[in-house]
Amino acid sequence: MVHRISSSKMRWWVAVEIIDDILKAGSRSADEVEVYFAEGQSASAELKRDTVSRSIESRYFSLSIRTIAGGKIGSSSTSNPAEWQKCLDAALASGRLATGQAWGGLPGPQVLKGPDLSYDPAVRPGAAAVKGMLEAMVEGAMRHPVQVTSGGATISTGTVTIANSHGTRYSRDQSLVSASVEAIRENSTGYEFEISCSADFDPASIGDRAGFLAASSANGTGISSGAYDIVLSPLAAAQLISAVIVPALSGRNVHAGRSRLAGLAGTAVAAPAISVYDDPFLPGKPGSTRWDAEGTPTRKIPFITDGILGEFAYDLKTAYRYGTAGTGSAVRSGSGGMPSIGHHNLVIAGPECALMDEPAIFIQDVVGAHTANALSGDFSVELTNPFRVKDGTFEAPVRKAMLSGNVFLLLESITGLGRDRRTIGSLVLPSIRLKDQHIIGG
Repeated sequence: MVHRISSSKMRWWVAVEIIDDILKAGSRSADEVEVYFAEGQSASAELKRDTVSRSIESRYFSLSIRTIAGGKIGSSSTSNPAEWQKCLDAALASGRLATGQAWGGLPGPQVLKGPDLSYDPAVRPGAAAVKGMLEAMVEGAMRHPVQVTSGGATISTGTVTIANSHGTRYSRDQSLVSASVEAIRENSTGYEFEISCSADFDPASIGDRAGFLAASSANGTGISSGAYDIVLSPLAAAQLISAVIVPALSGRNVHAGRSRLAGLAGTAVAAPAISVYDDPFLPGKPGSTRWDAEGTPTRKIPFITDGILGEFAYDLKTAYRYGTAGTGSAVRSGSGGMPSIGHHNLVIAGPECALMDEPAIFIQDVVGAHTANALSGDFSVELTNPFRVKDGTFEAPVRKAMLSGNVFLLLESITGLGRDRRTIGSLVLPSIRLKDQHIIGG
C-alpha cells in the first residue's frame, strides 16, 4: 500500500535528510546500506459504462532499505517517511536471520550524464485532464455500434532516488500517462489501451480501436483445425513472450536449471534475422533509465543477435553467487519492492514488412498465456478477436478458436515483423508473423 501525503510536495532537502540519516544510522550496524526512495503525485479516473464515475488525486511515498553484513542481506520497506527508523531496524533484523552468500559489494558512484529518459515536464496530473481522456475514449468508441463497459486513465509524475553507503546517489524524474477502455457488442468485446511517458497519444483513437474490435468481431465464422500462418498483435506477442522468453533469459533461472536456454549460448535459437535485446536508453519509454534498481549503470544487453543466443540478465545477488558480472538488470515491482532480475525495454527487432498482405489469421490477444510451461515453452491459449486477413484488410471475424504450440519454436518460425511497434509493459514489440501454427477450431 502507498502512503498518501496530503501536504504539498515533499521538499527535496527533507528527502536528502532522511536518506543521510538512514545511511549514517545503518552504517553503525551493517557493512553496507542501500536506500531506495520514491515520491510523487497522480490523478486517475474510471468509467462506469460510458460515464466518469470516480476521480482521485493523490500523493505517494515509499522507502525501501537493504542492509548487508557479512554477506547476509536484510530488507524492509515502508510507506510512511516518519517510520524510517523502524524500517531500518526491520531490515537489520531480517539480515541477522538471512543465510550468508558470496557478496562483492554495492556499486560505487559513477558519472552518468544525460537527461531523464522517462520524463516529460509537460505532463501535469489533474482531474480535468484524466476526465478529458475518458470522454475522448468514449467518443471514439461510439463511432461504432457498441456499448462502453469500463475504462480508466491515470497521469502521474514523481522522483526516484537511490543511495548507498559507498557514496552512490542517483535521482531521476519520471512521468506516466495511461488509458484503457473496453467495449461490447452482443457477445463480442474489444479492449484497447496506451501507455507513455508523455501525453502523446490520441485517447479517441484508443476508443475507436476498442469499438472496432468489439463491433467487427461479432458474428464470427468457424475455422477448421489445422496449420495456418498467423499474425500476433504486439499485445498477443507480449503475453506469450512474458510468460516464457523473459524468465528463460534470467541468469538465476539459467543456473538453477529452470531455463530451456541454459547451455545454448552461441547457438541459433531464433530466425536468422531476429534480434532480442534490452535497451534502457530508449527516450520516452517508462522503463528507460541510466541506472538500475541497485544503482548499477545500465547498458544495452544483446540477448539474441541475428538468431544467435548471447547474454543473460543478472542482478548483483545472482552475479556474485555464480561468479559473473551484473548486467544492470535489477528492477523493482511496485514502489516498495526489493530488487530482482528483470529488464527495462525488451525489444524484438528484424526486417519489417506489411504482414497482412498474404492470407493469415490475425490474433489481437490471447487468454491463458500464464499457464504456459516456462521451462518447456509449451502453451495452449484461447484467441481473442481473431480475424481472417488478406490484402492488408480484416476480411472476416473468426469464432472461438485456440492456438497451441511452443513459444521457443515461435522464435524460429518468425517470417516478418510489423511497423506497428508498441510499448506493452516493459516490452517494446511489433506485430509478428509466424508460419504454420496450429489452430484448433471451436
